Amino acid sequence: MKNFFITTPIYYPSGQAHLGHCYSTIASDVMARYKKMKGFEVFFSTGTDEHGQKIEANAKSKGLKPIEYIEPIVDNFKKLWKVLGISYDIFIRTTDENHKLTVQKVFESLYKKNKIYKGRYEGWYCLPCESFFSESNLKDGKCPDCGREVKKQSEEAYFFRLSDYGGKLLEFYEENPDFVQPETRKNEMINFINSGLEDLCVSRTNFEWGIQVPFDSKHVIYVWFDALINYISVLGYGSNNGFLFEKFWPADFHIVGKEITRFHTVVWPAVLMALDLPISKCVYGHGWLLFNNDKMSKSKGNIIDPFVLCDKYGADPIRYFLMREIPFGLDGSFDETILVNRLNSDLANDLGNLISRMTSFAHGFFQIVEDFESSYVTLSELGANVKIDLELIEKVDKLIEIYEENMDKLKFALVLSKIWEVISFCNKYVDLNSPWKFEKDKKGALEVSKVLYNVFETLRIIAILLSPFIPKMSEEIMEIIGSGKNDFLNDLKWGVLDKKSKIKKCNSFFRRIIPTQDNNDDKNLNLKEESCKNSEIKIEDFSKLDLRVAKVLECQKIKKTDNLFKCVLFDGKKMRTIVSGTAKYYIPEDLVNRNVIIITNLSPITLCGIRSEGMILTSEHKDTIAIVFVDNLKPGSKIS
Repeated sequence: MKNFFITTPIYYPSGQAHLGHCYSTIASDVMARYKKMKGFEVFFSTGTDEHGQKIEANAKSKGLKPIEYIEPIVDNFKKLWKVLGISYDIFIRTTDENHKLTVQKVFESLYKKNKIYKGRYEGWYCLPCESFFSESNLKDGKCPDCGREVKKQSEEAYFFRLSDYGGKLLEFYEENPDFVQPETRKNEMINFINSGLEDLCVSRTNFEWGIQVPFDSKHVIYVWFDALINYISVLGYGSNNGFLFEKFWPADFHIVGKEITRFHTVVWPAVLMALDLPISKCVYGHGWLLFNNDKMSKSKGNIIDPFVLCDKYGADPIRYFLMREIPFGLDGSFDETILVNRLNSDLANDLGNLISRMTSFAHGFFQIVEDFESSYVTLSELGANVKIDLELIEKVDKLIEIYEENMDKLKFALVLSKIWEVISFCNKYVDLNSPWKFEKDKKGALEVSKVLYNVFETLRIIAILLSPFIPKMSEEIMEIIGSGKNDFLNDLKWGVLDKKSKIKKCNSFFRRIIPTQDNNDDKNLNLKEESCKNSEIKIEDFSKLDLRVAKVLECQKIKKTDNLFKCVLFDGKKMRTIVSGTAKYYIPEDLVNRNVIIITNLSPITLCGIRSEGMILTSEHKDTIAIVFVDNLKPGSKIS
């Protein structure tokens, strides 16, 4: 079994976790889950970088010790990763005792090898980034990473001989062209190295919250040097429990934000060279998640609370959106309107509607009326000689090839777009075959079974491919189609789904989101009483109406009309067609698989050439019409 080691950056807990932290972590989790499916033994680490002057200052401002200040923030990170389903193997904290010991051993080892020496630092320091810069590194006199003010500082310090490694780093880049990704980051780092590397200040004396230099108690080790060591301390390097280091080092992927690429692709490999250790295989510096065209930042006050988003839309949909909307490596903007549109289009309309309408149809076709509401339907044994649609299977086979080729390159958005192309084709496949047109006899069952098998087998493979991105929803799809747990290596091929699989009913796999807009205008909050202008009727008149619950199985807008739907419903006894004037207020996906109230004993009328056999009950207020949904009642239930 091959080994695979992937890391997130360890996050700085100066404030609560935000959506930008989620972006790196979800991407790492997607890669870790994919490699597990491929049969790799994966070690996936994340954690928090807890030392430094900024933490000390924040804690002091609140009257707390640094460890007291960071504890609830670190707990918040762990809770968030649990909500998002992050499958990490270890959560490392730089306040962990084993990490401290490893950092001190590394520092002392490099000092004894004359890779670290004592000197005096005079230069520019950015407190928010906790980074040192030379005059030439500054951008318009400010921090080149965050654009904020820097301060001139002078103090005794220890230095790492980074200037010795410029040529060695360029040589390593040339021999390992995939080490820095994407290509734009590599070009930036080459230019940075060519501009001339200066020795790196690796200790401080003007604050206390950090790991002490083991042989000089006046100094604490620079927070960035401390943090980078986590990638080997997490594997037990320098301790008696270094078996993980022997097994998993060098790291396969460090996933980081582009603003810290320099530390990971210049400083970190230089430190590893100085330690005579193998260098990590790849550092991927992805772009920023922007809000209103600006980087999300606690200090800028433009962070998005991921707990609120997950509570509102679900964790898996948030995972999907972040990996689908932004090509990994590039900057991307977060917009809640775009989020809602993407979830409605992809998860509700394309995938959700396919699952819901086909499972409902399967139950409606194969079960006798009295058994319509049973939990399962069995794909008929009449489908044992299923004729597989060659065009569909060809697209699925090609998708598997594209998937494996691009997942290793972290082209997540491309992979998801290709998956959705197959989902869209599968919807088209259903429409072209129109399984609902067949009679409920042996011949019809054969044709319907063929179509159902092809759809559910496509969904099984799609669920496997989606499982690194939306793990919980993928499990739900597997359960719905009765495929159980799938083995990626052996089951990612056509024809694995048992033709006798029990298909579970799914009334709504992912409910379409109705956008809401907060409005605090008092005049919109006050509801005025309206008098009833309808004439009174007698009880005998009402008793003439046969009101029943019916399930909407199909819905489509009638061409050349503005507000008419053609709906096919099951009323507990039979299928019926009703023309509904609600197309201005809904889309078809809002109605399919929903239970509504209909009048069954209206005289049929013909509208737009369609025979309408009843009426769907609605509620009207001002200029809005709303359908009365009763999803908790069974089709055929009488309303009285």
